[in-house]
Amino acid sequence: MNDDWVYNYFNYFTEIEEHFQRVRGTSLFLLSPLDWALIESWKNADVPLAAVLRGIDAAFAQWRGRKKKTQMVNSLAFCAQAVLTEAQIMAGTAQRPAAHDSAPPFPLDDLREYLARNAAAVLQAGAGYEEIAAALDRLAAEAGQHYHDLEDLERRLTVLEEKAIAAARGRQSEEQLLDTRRELDAQLRPYRSKMTAGHLALLEKQYLERNLLEKAGLPRLSLFYMR
Repeated sequence: MNDDWVYNYFNYFTEIEEHFQRVRGTSLFLLSPLDWALIESWKNADVPLAAVLRGIDAAFAQWRGRKKKTQMVNSLAFCAQAVLTEAQIMAGTAQRPAAHDSAPPFPLDDLREYLARNAAAVLQAGAGYEEIAAALDRLAAEAGQHYHDLEDLERRLTVLEEKAIAAARGRQSEEQLLDTRRELDAQLRPYRSKMTAGHLALLEKQYLERNLLEKAGLPRLSLFYMR
């Protein structure tokens, strides 16, 4: 199993969340669905963790340097342009991090319980998700086989989550989908000028998919959500 994948994957989200809270000066501040979607978009775009942390620092340094601070920074989206700048600076210069212990980052029993719990939650979401629930049950029963190849297990869970998203989307009315799009546009409006078109498209995709799962009562299946 790739050491870097283990280290980056299971630390990426929590490192960003904690760093943003620390720099903002409010440890109890809760990230919004838009913030989590933005972190996912950075992860999926292979933005280095160091670039994100440096971008957050740079954005807040610029904010604190303003003579007039009309409002508090209430979203990671405020840091999006600074993160992109830092990622571009690091492009082609990042060095391989020190090796980390490649042992799975959680006990086998925890993995088995997590998969079984998600299978039950998917089944409870209603008719139409039985195939996905059954697949998760099989993965739970075979957890020992997947324990030392979490990359492959994550790929399997990604496929199942994509199927769940497609099923949930098919159950939404046109008006419901439109309402969600309006909500997203309202949240993104202050930050659109700070992001590239590609980044915006990825962020929109992550937000809309997360919203679909939440409204359908479906769990996130990624191993990250074991934390």
